[in-house]
Amino acid sequence: MSAIIKKGDEVVVITGSARGSRGRVLEVLPRTERVVVEGINIRKRHTRKTEKSEGGIIEREFPIHISNVMEAKRFEERAKRKGAAV
Repeated sequence: MSAIIKKGDEVVVITGSARGSRGRVLEVLPRTERVVVEGINIRKRHTRKTEKSEGGIIEREFPIHISNVMEAKRFEERAKRKGAAV
């Protein structure tokens, strides 16, 4: 699947709990059809102390399905056509 959304694009979440949120794409995962968006779908992970890291609770972005996001430019054009306020 060739994705329209690429790394670095500005996107808007169109469905789900983060609906209406904007962010920049950090990573595209084409095999699972998911994207990682900056500041969206943040979860906490408890990591064990190792030689490389101290461990503790780390917050990081997790992937969301590519169908739940839309390029910000396309989203604004769609809103203009419908006559809705962005």
